[in-house]
Amino acid sequence: MIPEYSLAYLTVLGLSPPRMVAAAAKAGYSYVGLRLHAVTTDEPRYPLHLNRSMLLETKHELAATGVRVLDVELIRLTPWFDVHEHDALLDVSAELGARHLIAQGADANLDRVIDHFGQLCDAAAKRKLTADIEFVTWTETADLARAAAIVGAAARDNGGLLIDTLHFSRSHDDIAELAKLPRHWFHYAQVCDAPSEPPKTLDGLIFAARNERMFPGAGGLDLPGILGALPAGIPYSLEIPTAALAKKVGLEECARLALESAKDFFAAAGGRPLTSASASRNRLHH
Repeated sequence: MIPEYSLAYLTVLGLSPPRMVAAAAKAGYSYVGLRLHAVTTDEPRYPLHLNRSMLLETKHELAATGVRVLDVELIRLTPWFDVHEHDALLDVSAELGARHLIAQGADANLDRVIDHFGQLCDAAAKRKLTADIEFVTWTETADLARAAAIVGAAARDNGGLLIDTLHFSRSHDDIAELAKLPRHWFHYAQVCDAPSEPPKTLDGLIFAARNERMFPGAGGLDLPGILGALPAGIPYSLEIPTAALAKKVGLEECARLALESAKDFFAAAGGRPLTSASASRNRLHH
């Protein structure tokens, strides 16, 4: 089965949603992932739920190209989380035809974050969206076990667990544990490669995750193992920021190269994740 691919926002950080859709269409992606709520204080902001003219421009571009919206980010489940503060974002996500919302458990109190995640799932379900917890090594929800505990305890039919191959690897999680989790939790995955050895400092981890990821096959992560533990046929969101390369060739070309490398990487196994041995051979040719 040949996977469908989505262009994640971080891969083309700085492109407005309409330009991002156009770049995705030109490169050959099926989907885009839109960041409607900024993650950092210094990144460009494109809150389509507050900018009707850009929303209409984005919808026009989607209709003209046939590209669809896979996911919308990012909702943080903080201690002071109020689900109704996100009503406009959820409404616009549904209007765009998005399938999934990315959430992060930014709260050390597990019971409270479970309750808040349940509230988000309920609000998302009214808009025919899933809510998917992503764990990130430098946040309060830093590993597979805590993310799975949140999804399991919330027990919502539309609750999901988003695996990012970089964060999974950097959290030193066990692929065998990933494979044991309910299959219906996994709606798609974020894919990139990276050096097998992580940066030594927290600042290094954050910088590398936001600026120095690698195309599939160019690094040392166990992509075959991680993706092989997930359901077959789910879309792959290519989240591969390459800041140095982007300065040389431009963001649109980075989007094209990311998709080309992913297709090459999976083509050897007919679109299915490679075995570890064949993945090693494939990396020799990149």
